[in-house]
Amino acid sequence: MKLQGKTAIVTGGASGFGEGIVRRFAEEGARVVVADRNGEAARALAEELGDASLGLRVDVANAADVVGLVEQTLELTGRLDILVNNAGVGHTPQPMETLSEEEFDRIFSVNAKAIYLLAREVVPVMKSAGGGAILNIASTGGVSPRPNLTWYNASKGWVITATRAMAVELAASQIRVNALNPVAGETPLLKTFMGEDTPEVRAKFLSSIPLGRFSTPADMGAAAAFLCSDDASMITGVALEVDGGRCI
Repeated sequence: MKLQGKTAIVTGGASGFGEGIVRRFAEEGARVVVADRNGEAARALAEELGDASLGLRVDVANAADVVGLVEQTLELTGRLDILVNNAGVGHTPQPMETLSEEEFDRIFSVNAKAIYLLAREVVPVMKSAGGGAILNIASTGGVSPRPNLTWYNASKGWVITATRAMAVELAASQIRVNALNPVAGETPLLKTFMGEDTPEVRAKFLSSIPLGRFSTPADMGAAAAFLCSDDASMITGVALEVDGGRCI
């Protein structure tokens, strides 16, 4: 029960890595707000987890939605200890010059601007409370980029740099900021990264991961629970690779 008594927001929490983080946080005793564009799935997961959880439809790239998310969290629980910026989007593998401007804007709105919007609302709350933990979900693509995913890689590199900058600025307020760098996993985004999901493509992708498997939602949940718990009270500004050794 490492997170007993704490309240957490997890964006993109209704599926994939976000769902794994939500489930692990609940197991560790946290009250979890599941924020997702799929409001029905968010509410279903929160209902499954019990009265301590809340499911909300939220577009994290929309400032008004983000304000509402934080307000409802505080109304429900009276506190906010943990923020996990997990919501993210990718693009299919393609030459960098062929990605549309609309898709580029969408990637940076969700993967980068949303972190700014949430920080704008959450940081003052955590400062008033005397501390907190923020976890940003980046990617191995921000450390060791794969070809034809240039603008996705760039957005995740931004997340890693933002994490380190936030950690330095917020340390005096006892707000820790870390990141996780997963390799691709069994989530709805997997096909997006691979372009197509065939045994041959999977085998080629897995050959680049020394441990020989994809990241799982449970892997991410375990790492997130540690970094957001008091066990990691001396850890800030870290981008932890949960990647089976891909970045070695």
